[in-house]
Amino acid sequence: MRRQSCLPGCRFMLKQPEKIVFGWFSLLVSLVALGLKYVAWRVSGSSALLSDALETIINVAAALGALWALKVAQRPADENHTYGHDKAEYLSAVSEAVLVVLTAIGIAWVAWQSWWAPNHDLAPWRGIVFNALGGVVNLVWGLVLVRQGRMRRSPALTANGRHVISDVWTTVVLVIGIALIPLTGYTRLDAILSALVAVNVLRVGFDMMKQSIAGLMDEAPDTDTLQMIRAVISEHASGAIEAHDIRVRTAGSVSFIEFHLVVPGTMTVSDSHDICDRVEHALRRHIGRALIHIHVEPEEKAKQTGIPVLA
Repeated sequence: MRRQSCLPGCRFMLKQPEKIVFGWFSLLVSLVALGLKYVAWRVSGSSALLSDALETIINVAAALGALWALKVAQRPADENHTYGHDKAEYLSAVSEAVLVVLTAIGIAWVAWQSWWAPNHDLAPWRGIVFNALGGVVNLVWGLVLVRQGRMRRSPALTANGRHVISDVWTTVVLVIGIALIPLTGYTRLDAILSALVAVNVLRVGFDMMKQSIAGLMDEAPDTDTLQMIRAVISEHASGAIEAHDIRVRTAGSVSFIEFHLVVPGTMTVSDSHDICDRVEHALRRHIGRALIHIHVEPEEKAKQTGIPVLA
């Protein structure tokens, strides 16, 4: 017997306008940071600060992509997408990762040009002030995005937040490095800093791509999550014999859980149904949004290697 159920209010849970609000704020903050870093580059003439501004342009593009993905992901399931649209968030995260890698290549080109034609008329102190302000804005918002992304299990918000925070580390290195240029008189330090920015951006891009592709490929959750799911099933399936063949995957903020539940051969369908409902409710209390499929089997199907049920 295969079952799929949804708690009362599940339809409401599938609609998450709060994510859209964060998407709009992310776009606004990215535009503010971009404006500050553009001014920093214009008043200083530093190629390193230009590199930082280029990376922030990607923040704006990423915020737009995340906003689109969040709107698509909140659509309810339909005839063509019977499991919903939550994976749209992973598409946004992959697209952002590709943009980040392309930006790293562009920044590397800027560094190359600056190395062979260094700017001897830099005005670093004015640029540092504006760039540091942009970094503070990004730091605050990046931490908010990562925290909210984890709380709401949103790959798009989490990826956007991590990218923004990586931009902050770039800003810190640039502020320190550019401050050394007038002290040392070594103008090619500007090009070296640009190259370091490119390497960091490239690293972040590949890391984001790896995590997003893992989601698209239905990678199983971490060991702690799997153990928690097994413990919940064991604790709340009283009356059954065991559970086995557990499979779990996630799509955005939704978990998909399926397993076989072995019950005594004399148990009625109604009693089996009650056990399934009890397990489903318990799982959702612990992990939030979930689509759960339970295949009920008679006791001769027990494998003796599954999850024992606590009496």
